[in-house]
Amino acid sequence: MSEISWHSHKIDKVQRQELLKQQPRLLWFTGLSGSGKSTLAGALESILHQKGFATYLLDGDNVRHGLCNDLGFSERDRNENMRRVTEVSKLILDAGVIVLGAFVSPSRQQREWIRSQFSENEFIEIHVATPLDVCEQRDPKGLYKKARAGEIKDFTGIDAEYEEPIAAELTINTSKGDLGQQVHAILEYLLALDAASAA
Repeated sequence: MSEISWHSHKIDKVQRQELLKQQPRLLWFTGLSGSGKSTLAGALESILHQKGFATYLLDGDNVRHGLCNDLGFSERDRNENMRRVTEVSKLILDAGVIVLGAFVSPSRQQREWIRSQFSENEFIEIHVATPLDVCEQRDPKGLYKKARAGEIKDFTGIDAEYEEPIAAELTINTSKGDLGQQVHAILEYLLALDAASAA
């Protein structure tokens, strides 16, 4: 829009992250419903908070209560949902804060587009690769049961495809190992990344 211009301010992203003494990143947890995305992201956020990091968790269900409460589940609406989440994540990263996003985000192309909106090493894709049968057994919201009964159409994993990441930075199957080990693996990756960035 030609009548809108970007206004540059005195305090920028670098100054904010220096104040917080941390490297802002977007940790993107993707996987089937019931795979453990929110549980894993929440456990990681708790540990990061205890260690003094500033974080914010964007949960797929929660953003639809406010930011995206006008959207349905058509392909167009899902794309708009992801666009809004991406823009909000940019703003939070600009504030110097670490963002954890827990979203099914079934489209590989869509996730790659999200990655393209961030600088190198700012977007960390974490594939929560819990098998469908385990997710369906858990079925914490009863969605698989409804999908199998035909009450929900185009449900990811049942009658809509989930495209697994080809080169996710981390892959975690929450049906194997325990939550503490899984969170530790992510922390180790982030610490190594920060050490490499500082070198």
